[in-house]
Order: sequence, then structure tokens, then C-alpha cells
Amino acid sequence: MKDLRQFSPFKEEQTNRPSRRSTLFWFGLSLVFALVYGILVWKQAFSSEFVVQDDARQHVFWMQRFVDSSLFPQDWIADYFQSVAPAGYTWLYQVAALGINPLLFSKLLPPLLGVLSTIASFGIVLEIFPVPAAAFVSSLLLNQVLWMQDDLVSATPRAFIYPLFLGFCYFLLRRSLLPCLAMIVLQGLFYPQSVFLSAGLLPFQILQWQGWRPRLSRSVQDYWFCGLGLAVAIGVMLPYALSISQFDPVVTLAEAQQMPEFQKGGRSAFFSDDFWWFWVEGPRSGLLPYPSRLPKLLILALLLPISLRFPQQFPLVQRIQPAIGLLPQLMLVSLFWFGAAHALLFKLHLPSRYTQHSFRLILSWAAGIAIIIGLDALRQWVNRNPKPVKQIVAIGLTGLVAAALIFYPSYKRAFPYTGYMVGTQPDLYRFLAQQPKEILIASLSPEADNLPSLTQRSVYVSKEYAIPYHMGYYRPLQQRIEALIGAQYSPGLPKLKRFIRDTGVDFWLLDRSAFTPEYVEESWFKQYPKAAKLAERSLKTSAGPALAKMTRPCAVSQNTEFILLDAACIVDQPNREP
Repeated sequence: MKDLRQFSPFKEEQTNRPSRRSTLFWFGLSLVFALVYGILVWKQAFSSEFVVQDDARQHVFWMQRFVDSSLFPQDWIADYFQSVAPAGYTWLYQVAALGINPLLFSKLLPPLLGVLSTIASFGIVLEIFPVPAAAFVSSLLLNQVLWMQDDLVSATPRAFIYPLFLGFCYFLLRRSLLPCLAMIVLQGLFYPQSVFLSAGLLPFQILQWQGWRPRLSRSVQDYWFCGLGLAVAIGVMLPYALSISQFDPVVTLAEAQQMPEFQKGGRSAFFSDDFWWFWVEGPRSGLLPYPSRLPKLLILALLLPISLRFPQQFPLVQRIQPAIGLLPQLMLVSLFWFGAAHALLFKLHLPSRYTQHSFRLILSWAAGIAIIIGLDALRQWVNRNPKPVKQIVAIGLTGLVAAALIFYPSYKRAFPYTGYMVGTQPDLYRFLAQQPKEILIASLSPEADNLPSLTQRSVYVSKEYAIPYHMGYYRPLQQRIEALIGAQYSPGLPKLKRFIRDTGVDFWLLDRSAFTPEYVEESWFKQYPKAAKLAERSLKTSAGPALAKMTRPCAVSQNTEFILLDAACIVDQPNREP
């Protein structure tokens, strides 16, 4: 049987740096997988005429104003999401809108961000562990992590944390000052929260370690590097700290604790009595949201610190560079800001934003390095005593790991996980898109979430836009929601008419089942208990909601699922006693 070295990617373990040929091979292979995954994303994005990403329905829909400034006139919801969009993110879409519709651009962008993230991650791992095969495995795992979440695919501000923060980490390890400063500025322009992570890493640059004992650096350059970086970070974040928005103030902890929206089942569920969910898995509160969407091979990251303790058994650990310190440093910084965000709820927004992204990076890098160190140890163990049985076992284990790395996504039901929403009502979308641009649509149907993106027309309220973090925005929106519930289920036609006149609603979209007790019981607006109870009470009366009687005379479009009513027709109907 052939020596196992014939199958090994570690032929250069005795050299200080890998060869250019080897690096290019593994780098090219990394890009191949990044592109393949990106193509799978594009396949979903363009699978239908009416497709929009879940979070893009919040953060991208209003950007259609860049194509046609007359869209969404005096739209409270569009104005709010425009106000919270970071400047660089807005500028990018605005420039792209000169030739590409923003919603189309949001579909084209994610795979490109994935490729940039792959390039930066590959470079980082080479700085930590100059073995190209490890850089490939780490980048492959990172790609699987990225496409098992909907952060990157959303093309929203948080999608930019990966290429920009990875870029910062790469230049930090290379001690490239100007590119580091540029990355900090770009982070502030696209995803400001990531600046906190970058700023937290900078003070480590003035520390030098003697074993486990830190001491201050004696190099003036280290202090300049740290000082300039922190100055730029403060300068980038200062406008956010000093800005005053018409949608302020931010919700306080005391307010959030009293709001159903932040409780289990609420629109922005945050609090929970379940300790593990709250601190680990909670998508807004936890250290590592959605652990079920992480590749199982990431558990091998735990082998890295073990292998470092046993260099004789794992010879390749000798290739690990001092840059490995980035991993524990990033973990400490992430945990610090995670704790700070919990302590200052919700002034630093959501705690999970400070750990979920960085922990994915740390786990991907550590697992990739550990896998290569382990496989090399296995190879050397066999080569010291090349018995056929050992070689078969080693080749089998190597093949098993390789298969798990490459084919793992094929065993996932949803890979890539994109969160793309496919519109199922093309006739409705086309009808509304043909109406005047200034129309306003009232609806409690979940379908209202899709209308601004797929029809470019304003909705009065919807669940997707009921984000309760800025009370200057949410309190008026809450009043709208409660008023709409009251009007839709009002037994009196005068109240319904008064609502239409006061709000300027032009169309009313109803689910076919909207006037059944089960509909209200299972609805998203159950988190507004006072209005929901009034709706339930109305359904139990003999007269029932007045709007239910308008479906026959005022319907302008309908099918087996929805009825679209003309609001002007409702106003023209004669009043009847409830």
C-alpha cells in the first residue's frame, strides 16, 4: 500500500511559509465553493417573479424611492426605515440604483459579499497558521455557516459585518495601519455595531505576553496603532451618539419588560424564563443564536486548545503563529460587549449582535485548524509504523472528514437558508402596482408584509414593520394597529367610515377567514390584547363586524384566499344599525 503522504496536503510542514502554488490551489478551491454556494442562493432569488428576502422587506423596500422619488409619499414606515439606515449602506444602494433596482441589487449582492468574506478569511487563517489546506477548510466551514443563516443573504446592514470585520482582522494581523483605519470607517458607515468589536481588539496591540503574563509593549508604533484606531472609531461613532431622531427615544428596559411585544410569542420576543434559551439560543438575547444551523464539524474547534497542550502528539501545532491570539482576544471582546449590551438594554441594541457573528468566525477558524492538525497527526502516526491496517483506518477517517466537509450541506433540508419569501398572489400585486402611487392599503393580513416590496405601494401597518425599539416610531404605529383592529371588527359602519376618512385608506385587504374566531385567536395582533378582545367580542355578536358586509358590494379583486375592497365604496354605503 502506498505511503499515506501521497494523500496528504501537508507536504510543506517543515517550511516557514507555504509555496505559492499550494496557496493558489487551496485559495482557488475556496473560491470555487464560495461561488457554488452563491449560485445556489441566486437560484432561489430568481426562482419566481415575486421574490423578496425576509429582512429586505424592512430595509430595502423604501430604497425604491431612489428609482422613483414619488413612491411611498408621506409614508411613516418608509421614513422610519430610511432614518435608521447607515449612511454607507444607503449610499451604496443609491449609487447602484442609477442602473439596478434596489430589490434586484439586494439579490445580486450577497454572493459577492460571500466571496469577499472568503478571501479575507483565507488570508486570516494563513496569518494564524500558514498551512493553505487549513485556510481552505476554515473558509469552507465559514461559508457553510454564512449560508445556514440569513444574515449575509439579507443584503441589509448586518450582511456587511462579515467582509468588513474580516478585512479589519486581516489588516490588524498584518499590522497595516491605513487599511485598518479604512475598515473601521467602513464598518461605521455600514454596520456601526461592529466598530465596538474592532475597537475592543485595538488595546491588545499594546500588550505583549510572556507565557500567561501580559506586559505593556515598549514599541511606540504599537501605541500609535492603538491610539489612531481608537480615535477613528470614536470619530465614526460620535455622529450616532449625538444624533437626534424624530423617532427617539429608544425603548427602556422597564418599558420593554411591560410590553407583550418583547415577551414570548411577541413580535420582538426577548425575555424568557428559560435560562438556556435566554442566554444561549435566543435570537436577540443569546450568545449563539440558532445553534441548530451550525455545521456539526464546528465541535472540533474544541480540539484546538487540546492539541496545543500536546505538541509531541500533534507536531503541526509548531506552525501556529502568535496571531492565534486573535481568537481568545475576539472572544473576550465579544463577551464584554455582550455583557455591556445586556447591562444597558437597549442602548447598544441587541446583545446577540456582539457574539453571534464573531463566535461563528472563531469556531470556523479553530475547527479548520484543528482538523488539519489532527489529520496530520494521524498521517504521521501511520508513517512511523506503516502497517496496512493503520493506513486503511487513516485513509478511511480522512475520507470521512473530507466527505463530511464537502457534502454536509446536502444533508440539510434548507441549504442555503435564505429566508426568501415567494409571493403567491401575482394578480393582486399587479393590480395594486397599477394603482396611483399615493394609495394607502389597510390590512391585518400577513400578506401586507409583502405589499410594499412587491407592489411599491404603502401599507397602513403590518407585522413586519411593527418594530418596537424606537418609541417615537412605535407608539404611533401601535395606535394605528389598534385603530385598524377596532375599525375592521367594528359592528358599526360609521366608525368604519370615520377611520377611512381620517387615515386616507384607499384599499382594504382581507383574508377570507378574517371574520372567524380562529383567525383572531391565531393572529399576530393578539399581542395587542385590548383591541383583540374587542374583535373577539364583535365576532360573537349577532350583527358581526360591519366590514364583513362590505365584501360583496365593494370587492374590486378577490380569489379563494383574499378579498380586496375599495375604501371609497365603503364610505358611500348607507349607514345601517349594527
